[in-house]
Amino acid sequence: QVQLVESGGGLVQAGGSLSLSCIVSGNIFSINVLGWYRQGPGKQRELVATITRDGMTNYADSVKGRFTISRDNAKKTVYLQMNSLKPEDTAVYYCNAVVTRWSKMFDYWGQGTQVTVSS
Repeated sequence: QVQLVESGGGLVQAGGSLSLSCIVSGNIFSINVLGWYRQGPGKQRELVATITRDGMTNYADSVKGRFTISRDNAKKTVYLQMNSLKPEDTAVYYCNAVVTRWSKMFDYWGQGTQVTVSS
């Protein structure tokens, strides 16, 4: 069983900062890609940022320069530092992990954490 547990969401004023974290646990051979996705009200889930095991990152254009993704492989944890938050960043943020188990790759999701940015 693999679990992803997010924390750190909340309410913040526009221009403020929040930090999210996600811990991955379970019987895993390796964690390949970790990422954050979000789903705003009435919108589809979208990519926010991803990071590979080697630290290569990818960001949605809408968050470049404001958000930073990082990971601690030893702690099986991924972080998302969000600065200069805007009301349009309001969404449920989901952690995603692509892991290897028994020589196969699997895709897992966290339960989501709400981020609300007030104007």
